Amino acid sequence: MDDKMRASRRQTSRSMSRSIGRSLSRANWNVEDVFSGSTNRRSARAEEDEEALRWAALEKLPTYDRLRKTVLKSFEETANQASKVVHKEVDVRKLDMNDRQEFIDRLFKVAEEDNEKFLRKFRNRIDRVGITLPTVEVRYEHLTVEADCFVGDRALPTLPNAARNIVETALTCFGIRLAEKTKLTILKDASGIIKPSRMTLLLGPPSSGKTTLLLALAGKLDPTLKTRGEITYNGHQLNEFVPQKTSAYISQNDIHVGEMTVKETLDFSARCQGVGSRYELLTELAKRERDAGIFPEAEVDLFMKATAIEGVESSLITDYTLRILGLDMCRDTIVGDEMIRGISGGQKKRVTTGEMIVGPTKTLFMDEISTGLDSSTTFQIVKCLQQIVHLTEATVLMSLLQPAPETFELFDDIILLSEGQIVYQGPREHVLEFFESCGFKCPERKGTADFLQEVTSRKDQEQYWTDRSKPYTYIPVSEFAKRFKHFHVGLRLENELSVPYDKSRSHKAALVFKKYSVPTRELLKANFDKEWLLIKRNSFVYVFKTVQIIIVAIITSTVFLRTELHTRNENDGAVYIGALLFSMICNTFNGFSELSLAIQRLPVFYKQRDLLFHPPWAFTLPTILLKIPISIFETIVWMVIAYYTIGFAPEASRFFKQLLLIFVIQQMAGGIFRFTAAICRTMIISNTGGALTLLLVFLLGGFILPREKIPVWWRWGYWVSPLSYGYNAIAVNEMFAPRWMNKMVKFYTFPSTFVSFGLLRNKALVKELSTPPPGAKDLYFPTQYSQATWGQFKSCLWKQWWTYWRTPDYNLVRYFFTLACALMVGTIFWRVGTKRESSADLLTIIGAMYTSVLFVGINNCSTVQPIVAIERTVFYRERAAGMYSALPYAIAQVIVEIPYVLVQTTYYTLIVYAMVSFQWTAAKFFWFFFVNFFSFLYFTYYGMMTVSITPNHQVAAIFAAAFYALFNLFSGFFIPRPSIPKWWVWYYWICPVAWTVYGLIIGQYGDMEETITVPGMSSAPMIKNYIQDHFGYDPNFKGPVAAVLVGFTVFFAFLFAYCIKKLNFQMR
Repeated sequence: MDDKMRASRRQTSRSMSRSIGRSLSRANWNVEDVFSGSTNRRSARAEEDEEALRWAALEKLPTYDRLRKTVLKSFEETANQASKVVHKEVDVRKLDMNDRQEFIDRLFKVAEEDNEKFLRKFRNRIDRVGITLPTVEVRYEHLTVEADCFVGDRALPTLPNAARNIVETALTCFGIRLAEKTKLTILKDASGIIKPSRMTLLLGPPSSGKTTLLLALAGKLDPTLKTRGEITYNGHQLNEFVPQKTSAYISQNDIHVGEMTVKETLDFSARCQGVGSRYELLTELAKRERDAGIFPEAEVDLFMKATAIEGVESSLITDYTLRILGLDMCRDTIVGDEMIRGISGGQKKRVTTGEMIVGPTKTLFMDEISTGLDSSTTFQIVKCLQQIVHLTEATVLMSLLQPAPETFELFDDIILLSEGQIVYQGPREHVLEFFESCGFKCPERKGTADFLQEVTSRKDQEQYWTDRSKPYTYIPVSEFAKRFKHFHVGLRLENELSVPYDKSRSHKAALVFKKYSVPTRELLKANFDKEWLLIKRNSFVYVFKTVQIIIVAIITSTVFLRTELHTRNENDGAVYIGALLFSMICNTFNGFSELSLAIQRLPVFYKQRDLLFHPPWAFTLPTILLKIPISIFETIVWMVIAYYTIGFAPEASRFFKQLLLIFVIQQMAGGIFRFTAAICRTMIISNTGGALTLLLVFLLGGFILPREKIPVWWRWGYWVSPLSYGYNAIAVNEMFAPRWMNKMVKFYTFPSTFVSFGLLRNKALVKELSTPPPGAKDLYFPTQYSQATWGQFKSCLWKQWWTYWRTPDYNLVRYFFTLACALMVGTIFWRVGTKRESSADLLTIIGAMYTSVLFVGINNCSTVQPIVAIERTVFYRERAAGMYSALPYAIAQVIVEIPYVLVQTTYYTLIVYAMVSFQWTAAKFFWFFFVNFFSFLYFTYYGMMTVSITPNHQVAAIFAAAFYALFNLFSGFFIPRPSIPKWWVWYYWICPVAWTVYGLIIGQYGDMEETITVPGMSSAPMIKNYIQDHFGYDPNFKGPVAAVLVGFTVFFAFLFAYCIKKLNFQMR
């Protein structure tokens, strides 16, 4: 009964309010009549009537349509150039860019001022119908976070330390713990409350545990950390709801897709985060307003409806966020990265903030969001956030580094953290009172924030001591924390924490219990749109790949030209098999670019995955599907150019079967490299993983070593190698054509291959210093650099040495690959060096040598590319600062590789030579070592050279891959030199891999006089004669081979140095 009476009173009160409002409105019009003519009055009334009619029409619509349509107020110029107000009914889902921009420009001219006015109108609308907004109170009690850390130099990421870590981690699985570690307490028994509707500032000196606290409260702590204590949202434990959707942690790190614009980045975030409970709020609000007969303000209604509808590609909330963060001036500028010029660092920091506040989350943990921003911009952003917190009852905990006094005054509560302990938490007004009670006072001209961060420091504390009646003694952080518990603010906090939060007080929309708040279809559509946008922005890469395919296809077609090929016997069949095999391998290597493209996208994907923007498959599916048309086009290009030019089987059915097989091989290769990128995660490790995978599927594909000759312990590899199926299918498709069926064709096992400046205020001093004394000379430096070239070189070499020594991701990984490769070759081709009875035996061992050296070389080339790309970015900056010139840098980069490649070659040679059982003579062993060393070295310098002539390592990887194909083609295996058309023989002589193969073969077999059996030959030729006749290898050509291998090494190193000096790809 009481409830009904109260409701009746509220209804009467609302009716009286509306009547009084209308009377006041009429009174205002009557006062205006004294000063204005009847024309203005009639015009205003007409506008009022028009608006009323529009609202009346909207009220008659079904609820679904009513929540999507509103009245848009705009201004039009009349014939006499007067401004006329026009009200039109609009669907908020169909607002175009101009409508949204005009709305934002009209309502938010001065961001921090107009934002408060608008939010007050919003809050008044909510309060007028008695709706309670959902709020979140975050509590943390006795929170302790610890980490296990290495002691001393053991923590440095050096090559030996990284190796020890791997071994010790493996031993830990068996319960054996060898590493000496110590416990580091990051947070120690921290307790407090983050309250809604209050801006909370987290302060503390560096390494005090601020980021860890923010991560812990957001439920995003590293699982390897040991955590004790309790964190609750409205009394709920973190495992009772989804904290990633209820709150948002805004990181210090700005991780974005460089090719997307600021607006596109925020739009995608808005689409993935959805609208939360905005639609439910709008529904209830519209229902209550309709029952009370209340018409909302048009602007507020439009904003609420436009930001509550899901499925729009560009939302009004994005335009609003851009305005309050001051990003509207760069909305259509790409974010950029290290190499692509984009927005500034401060703007990038604001994009990171906007990416999260554009969503419906009202619980924000913001980590150093002012980095790179000037004090006025920081003030504007914090002011707007303060208004949002106060008027929408949001919960915000923000850490700032040395905020300006005016920004500090915007916060309601302060948390002071030092050495992982809570020194103070409570109202800003009482923080100085607390420290005065401890004997410390903030000087009048000292900023409070600076004082708070220094008063706990042993170095700075004494200057603030004010109790001169007592001698100063350092008060540690633990003592401050103890005294705070007895301070009135600390006692109040303890009392609040002692009373558990009543879960029944929690609004049903305060916490999120669903992992993804947006329908799957919308998430998938958003990811498709984003992926298609990035494909268009990266069109150069795909055009480059297509041109590469065209060039390689033309070269292949003219090497295996149909007019030069025959279908007479086994030898002719072997050439066709070589052409088929090269087509398969070339299209496999075509997928290598997917590795670098996938790695480039992973950091943003991991961030968005952890924030629960979308499920992982919603990212991967568009990535795969949108690449299919590109792959189809590349396949058609290859087939149209190569198939009939080479002279494969003329039947149309076999053409389309091979087209399908080449397409599937491309898809398989792309899938392998994307999978490798997802497993390995970094560019260097992924390159190694990709090369190792390719080596495995190549060696066990059945075309280097026949299935029956593969050792039993490796035979499973044949069945899991996709290339074995691809090779069988593509060979059967060709060799079972009618033109081959009446011939005895045997499938060959084919071998393959900071300074700050003070402000001078004394004008007299400035004048004095500006006038040079008599006889003075202009400042002159005899050289551009502070050191001579030799000094620059020594400094660069010292720097590069320590960089390489502390980059285990690079050196340890390539060493592991080389070891794995050596062991793989040794176990697959166990003791085959002793088998020299037939040409098949000879071809098998030659193929094994060549393939292993080729893959180790390709791995060296691909893993060095990201390292050189990163170092080049640093080089651009340091050269611009006048630290050193290009030549000393480049020479140092070249020389630092030599000892690492030397170690690599040593153990590779020892393992392979012993396990394959080559002849143990000093001359042959050291020649094998020499050829391998310079082959690995020129591949490494080739990788460095490709980076120096391309804008980034992604393009460098594609460029290098194109030449991998040519290196294979002209190596002398797929088609021996005597069989290469005369118009292409010149390329054989400039192909470095051909010289490597030349050296390996004549080194092992150039002096062998044993005879072997060769199919089709009546007499058994000597091995040295066979390699000369069949491959064109002169056993007496070791001198030129050695000179050419050294020459290629020097040539690639010189090109790297020259291009680093002459070319600059930094578009900043």
